[in-house]
Amino acid sequence: MFMDSVTEIIAHFFGHFHTLIEQARMRETYEKFLAEKAGRLEHDDIPFIQAQFDAPFKLDGYVPALAYDPPAPELVVLVPWSYVDFVPPDLPDLGDKFYSQWPALLQLAPHAVAFSYVTKTILPDVEPLGSVANYLIQNISLSDDDYFGVGGSGLVFTPDAIDNDLLLDFASQASSISPLVGSDLPGSADAVVDFITTAIEAFDNFDPASAPEGATVFFTQSETLEGSFLNGELVDELPVLTDHYDPKPEEEPEPVGQPSVRVEANARFEASVSLDAGGNALINSASVTSFWTAATVAAVIGDHVELNAIIQINAWMDEDAVCDTVSGWLDADATTQAFNLATFARYDTFEEMRQPGPEPTFPKHWVVECIEGDVMIVNWLKQFIFMSDNDVGVLSSSGVTTSVIAGDNMAVNEVSLFELAFGYDLIVIGGNVYDANIIEQLNVLFDNDMIGAVDGFATSGNGTASTSGNLLWNEAAIYNVGGAGRFDTLPDAYKAFADSLALGGNGTAGDVLNDPAFADLGVLKVLYISGDLIKLNYLSQTNILGDSDQIALAMNAIDPVADAEWTLETGDNALINVAAISDLDSLGKTYVGGEQYSQDVLIQAEFISASPDLLGARDPNALVNEAVAFLVDDAPEGHGDANTSLDPGYHPQDAGQSDGLQSMLA
Repeated sequence: MFMDSVTEIIAHFFGHFHTLIEQARMRETYEKFLAEKAGRLEHDDIPFIQAQFDAPFKLDGYVPALAYDPPAPELVVLVPWSYVDFVPPDLPDLGDKFYSQWPALLQLAPHAVAFSYVTKTILPDVEPLGSVANYLIQNISLSDDDYFGVGGSGLVFTPDAIDNDLLLDFASQASSISPLVGSDLPGSADAVVDFITTAIEAFDNFDPASAPEGATVFFTQSETLEGSFLNGELVDELPVLTDHYDPKPEEEPEPVGQPSVRVEANARFEASVSLDAGGNALINSASVTSFWTAATVAAVIGDHVELNAIIQINAWMDEDAVCDTVSGWLDADATTQAFNLATFARYDTFEEMRQPGPEPTFPKHWVVECIEGDVMIVNWLKQFIFMSDNDVGVLSSSGVTTSVIAGDNMAVNEVSLFELAFGYDLIVIGGNVYDANIIEQLNVLFDNDMIGAVDGFATSGNGTASTSGNLLWNEAAIYNVGGAGRFDTLPDAYKAFADSLALGGNGTAGDVLNDPAFADLGVLKVLYISGDLIKLNYLSQTNILGDSDQIALAMNAIDPVADAEWTLETGDNALINVAAISDLDSLGKTYVGGEQYSQDVLIQAEFISASPDLLGARDPNALVNEAVAFLVDDAPEGHGDANTSLDPGYHPQDAGQSDGLQSMLA
């Protein structure tokens, strides 16, 4: 049948399309057939192979310069190719009889037998040591001088503001007890050495009798101090801070959506007034662990100077003026407590680390790392907190629950350093060694509260008051690794080794290798410092708090409430300093070629100021009424009676206060 070209193309297309459909159907059927056939075949179980996992690479320690040492290449046995096809003959077993005749053969023909071998000793690398210096200063300044008036008394109470200059003068007197007053930050090796030597002279010349009047000073100085001291007495066990200071837990917030107060008709509220104008906490915490370098043996060509000193001062002025109405509410047990706690401890690890065998061997090789000049290891930490919380307020009861919180401030400085570097078998110092650990702690509290009542104030409700109950806490500890009796005169062998190192190179160890301290060591690792080794850990902590509150109690001007309950707290402050130094001096012996000086010093002082000519010198009721009467006499015309309404012309700065409740000025 004849078809035109278009029809023929369409026919071919349908035929080709039909063929593709059939191929697809056959492929689908064939794949199902193969799957069913494979399911009928029997296969052996796949064998279980226990995989071996290992880590061929071992992580090294911290490398400061990010130095990368590639792994050593694997050794591959190579058989050199040669044109000569040589097969070595089998050697007969000559037996023990043949080898036993070797000495006789060597005597008969000493030149007929020759032996040749090559050996090479691979010595380990010695990590280089560098200087380290940390200068950290932490300062906190807080002003929370509040003015408040609650309860509808209609009075304005603006007594003379407490001048913080008096607090600073008192702090200056307290700090003068320390022989290191006015220490400047040393910024060079010479300055650090001058600081250490000056401190030694100051301690040698210290006179406790020169302290200000009212100060009690405990001072002891010896080559070695060990043990725990509490307020100038050696004790077996020190008190624990948590037994005397319990921070107030944070209150859980009320659930969202739940009403905190429900008011009903004819509801009667509990009439009470509570004031918390103290409860401040000033905390300094510092810890330094200096394990930068040490050795089993240290050889010092020059002098060795070591100083460990703790200076602790608690100073407070707690002279309260309380009216007769409130004096019966006072808690007699709430008094200011001051603690100075100091610990000196030494650990000698030499006998624990070196236990040679019954037949010790001594090293025949040594590796030296040389440092030209001085090496400094300095940690200079200063923490300072100054807080002013001098509140002024007038309180009265309006028949409801009234709560005023004008204190509860907290300031915390905290720092912790841990330095860990390298250890050596022997350290040789061509110059001198200056090693000093010093902790200075000072707490100054100015808590002179005044609580007075306006004429006509009376209450039949219960009342409690606390104007003291403060805590001043200084706790310090110095731990030295290295026995106090580790020092000895420099042997000639070490002097000769040091002289050879000073000429350059690895020097000549000589008899130094036979020191029993190096028994059973393979290679002696030596650090040589051509200059001085200077070590200084200095921690200074200072807390200064002014919490002199002036409170006036009055009655409600419209509806006086005579049965309200009163709770007044203007003390309960905590000034806390905690510091510790752990210093690694030596793991064994220290040989000194020059002079050897060791001194441990402890100064613990309490400074209680005599009654100042401030609030305690007059009747608090008279002071309160004078302040209120002064405002009444000078009340602006047209603004009503100051006894019934607050003076609208009053501004907070009129009272010498610049802060509202719970705000902070840095």
